[in-house]
Amino acid sequence: MKKLSIADIAKHLHVSKTTVSFILNGRAQEKRIGREVVERVQKFVDEVGYKPNPLAKSLRTGKSNTIGLMVEDISNPFFASIARLIEDRAYKNGYKIIYCSTDNDTAKTRDLISMFRDRHVDGYIIAPPEGIEDDISSLVKAGMPVVLFDRHLPNVSTDFIEIDNLFSTYNATRHLIQQGYKKIAYITFANNQTHMLARLEGYHRALGESGYESFVKEIDFNQNDDLITAPIAAFLKKNKNLDAVFFGTNHVGACGLKAITELGIKVPTDLAVISFDDYDVFKLFSPPITAIAQPIEAIADSVITVLLNRLNTSSQHISSQSIILKTDLNIRRSSKTE
Repeated sequence: MKKLSIADIAKHLHVSKTTVSFILNGRAQEKRIGREVVERVQKFVDEVGYKPNPLAKSLRTGKSNTIGLMVEDISNPFFASIARLIEDRAYKNGYKIIYCSTDNDTAKTRDLISMFRDRHVDGYIIAPPEGIEDDISSLVKAGMPVVLFDRHLPNVSTDFIEIDNLFSTYNATRHLIQQGYKKIAYITFANNQTHMLARLEGYHRALGESGYESFVKEIDFNQNDDLITAPIAAFLKKNKNLDAVFFGTNHVGACGLKAITELGIKVPTDLAVISFDDYDVFKLFSPPITAIAQPIEAIADSVITVLLNRLNTSSQHISSQSIILKTDLNIRRSSKTE
């Protein structure tokens, strides 16, 4: 059955398209349209179950009441938790969220931004991959509200919310050193983005202050966890003199624990373990894993607050905000010597 349009309704009721549009948009009284005409249109609309085309409406009003949310991987517990909180708060403020995973892939992200533009989303929340600077700058220049989170793009002037990555890894590495560990490895994804570089710097800084050697293993991201676990296992087998390992993300950490289990390494007797991004797997592992916990609720709240402020004011003249939040180091048995 062909979907009815405003033109179809107008033709059937012998009234103008403009009159139907005003009635459906709640402007009948403002335009002084007679009660009889209003009732006739509303009765017909109810009978046929007419639903307005949201895209057509967004073209007329300039607002779609949707927000595009782009994260690295929506199945990752960190991003999933933040997305859920953002969605709840957005919905309470009259906005729906369309979210998707970029896989940290530049070309895919460009396609997704293009899709969101076609859908006339009102604002963007993005955990950006590398190489996307021009696309985001284009959105900002077009007057679109864009909030970055988890990492930022140094050459793009827009709002961003992230954590103090450098201090977080510095503090966690210092904890291992204070526990007496000296040969501490850092295993992470190969990545030149702001958050990952800052984490690596924090690790190097803590070891440098104590005069200890760095052991860094960078792994290419892959959708197949086996292709992350295998190089971690090979690195641990090759470096049997290590007494502690620090995983740079929860994804690397989960794969790292799998490698440790497969190799029969005892934690913390053979190897102390810390990971970034605390979540349930780390609490349930035996022994529970020491982890850096990001303030999920504060991140989500800051992101949506900043974006809603942009959406609700003509704020192009307002300077960009940079919000840096603190983390917690949840110390558990995987990193204690006693």
